[in-house]
Amino acid sequence: PSLSIAARTSSSSSQESPGQGALVVSPVGWPLRRSITTMRMMTRIPGKGTIMAPPALTTSFNIQQRPTTLTMMKLLISSLLVSSYEAFAPASSRRSASSLPARTSHPRRLSPRLQQTDVAQEDVGVIEAKPSSKKKYVVVGGGWGGWGAAKALCESGIENVEVTMIDALPDPTGSTPYLSPTGKPVEAGTRGFWKDYPNINALVSELGLDENEVFTPFTNSSFYSPDGLEATAPVFADATLENILGGFPIVGDVLKSVVAGATGSDEFPMLPSPLGQVLATVPYFERLPIADRASMVGLLLATIDCLGGDEQTKQQYDRMSAHDLFVRFKLSERLVSDFIKPTLLVGLFKPPEELSALVVMELLYYYALAHQDSFDVRWIKNGTVSDSLIQPMAERLMKEENGALEVLGGCRVKEISVEAGEGGKMHANKLSYLNTRSGEIEEINNIDGIVLALGCQGMQSVVSSSPDLARLPEFSLAASLKGIDVISCRLYFDRKVATRSPANVFSRFEELRGAGGTFFMLDQLQEESLAQLWGKDDEGEEGEETLGSVVACDFYNAGGLMSMKDEDIVKILTEELLPSAVARFADAKLVDSWVGKYAGVVSWFSPGSYALRPPLEGAGSGILPNVKCAGDWVRMGEREHGAKGLCQERAYVSGFEAANSLMRDTAKGENFQAHEVLAVREDEMAVKLGMEVNRKVMSYLPRFWTR
Repeated sequence: PSLSIAARTSSSSSQESPGQGALVVSPVGWPLRRSITTMRMMTRIPGKGTIMAPPALTTSFNIQQRPTTLTMMKLLISSLLVSSYEAFAPASSRRSASSLPARTSHPRRLSPRLQQTDVAQEDVGVIEAKPSSKKKYVVVGGGWGGWGAAKALCESGIENVEVTMIDALPDPTGSTPYLSPTGKPVEAGTRGFWKDYPNINALVSELGLDENEVFTPFTNSSFYSPDGLEATAPVFADATLENILGGFPIVGDVLKSVVAGATGSDEFPMLPSPLGQVLATVPYFERLPIADRASMVGLLLATIDCLGGDEQTKQQYDRMSAHDLFVRFKLSERLVSDFIKPTLLVGLFKPPEELSALVVMELLYYYALAHQDSFDVRWIKNGTVSDSLIQPMAERLMKEENGALEVLGGCRVKEISVEAGEGGKMHANKLSYLNTRSGEIEEINNIDGIVLALGCQGMQSVVSSSPDLARLPEFSLAASLKGIDVISCRLYFDRKVATRSPANVFSRFEELRGAGGTFFMLDQLQEESLAQLWGKDDEGEEGEETLGSVVACDFYNAGGLMSMKDEDIVKILTEELLPSAVARFADAKLVDSWVGKYAGVVSWFSPGSYALRPPLEGAGSGILPNVKCAGDWVRMGEREHGAKGLCQERAYVSGFEAANSLMRDTAKGENFQAHEVLAVREDEMAVKLGMEVNRKVMSYLPRFWTR
């Protein structure tokens, strides 16, 4: 009779369920594994099929090395005993290979990791393991980058593809709301959706959702300091001649008549950047003089030079701090302290002296300078980002006809193993992870490709426990980068507090202790869902009248606040910051609160960090072609996108690009469809011309202001 072995590998010695695939026993080409493997003998007897040895004949030994002759003799004798046992034992006591129990401890619901093989070969005395043609991809991380990668892989059109997402969150699909101890829905951070988010906007359309039901209208944003209201960022797309020029007597009336006559409309026209922004914000700055605002022109010149330059130019600017840049290009001190610094603290979560000049210019250009209405922003209208966008996308991808994505929540990656591949390249073939529900270590084997959609903290965790990855500088350098502390709060008041804008920024308050601070009036942004914000069922208009304002407050670069007690942080908000910004908060009584602290979770774009950030291609297609990186902090190289900074759109697009690159390297010969990536709006003609002229001029002049 022919001899084969049913084997399974596991890092947990408590699991010894038999038979997850057939391995041929042969003195030549002995399969290599890294763990102790439980063996149970199977034999195939002509006319009787493949049968399984009784538990008494199960043996365990290390098969990392070639077995000794004595071991092989023992296996052969065991096989003969199996044959005798099965030939004469009662039929009721026999167990066929097809009756083997499935692994019940594994959280996956698809086919087992190693598929059982039962190949009938009457004339050949070996049961051969049939290699599976299924493509197996793993996405590590359930943020926007991870979901972008999962979507691209599931919708690639590759036949017989298996895509698995692993994330430490108990439910990264958004199906299970995150609740405060008192049962109210909360989330970490309040995230906006800006004008130039074409790929996320396309997702809303693909999911059959109504944008007007998912997002609020574009809203104003106000900046408050200890002196009161400093400025309001208007909705540029909704600006009219009256609200922009109406405050200028005589001259304003003349200009309104001229412009209205030329355009045939009372809407404020779209003007070249930054002229449009300067004019449209004239009535919205309460204290900052025009002369200080005009000093922003120096930053525009530096931005054209930097973003229009080559890779070397960008690295030169990256080695500068934003503070150095502002000084060298003569931005006024008041403009920086009153407006730019608080903007950076809530946009990139660090002050100018701790940020790369390159990333600051990318952020300011993308969000403020590219087009007159670039800063227009809207928010989630009902619930959270997770249940409004991630949940319907997850439900779609998890359906069989859309790729049958499998999501493993509550799982932490422990190690990614790399082996020698074809053509001298390396190949990541195995991933182990901790299932926090069961406390056991599980494995995914025979992997075709991995997308690491991780932030700095997750990258550090995975690389530090994966020696094979740590040997590659692209991953070890990325793991060396540090993150930024964030604190999120929810405050529930006994009455509704009216504010000028639903989205607001704290500026220059000593109580912030170096942090950036924001507060969002959720009862204004989600006024149709006030009962849900309070964790109550829909009580109708009468019940909602008794519910007060719900305020989401976030602190970024919050190291000076992290050690404080939750109640002390709440007290700073309710007794100092909020009443100083909006006096009506002094009369409101706090009913409930929630505080969430997140240490080192947000990417920090420090000076000199550009070269350390992970490339989208990982170690490169010539070294480790089947591991790619995604996230808003990755360097996208030739696939660079117009969305910049800490940006949901950029993270989502990076997932598409990482998956597309992974399939190009691992699915050769497959008829796959790369996911489409929509570009942001083109640069304006004046900017394009400026960049072209600057390139020619700087080919002769040195950049004496950079390092």
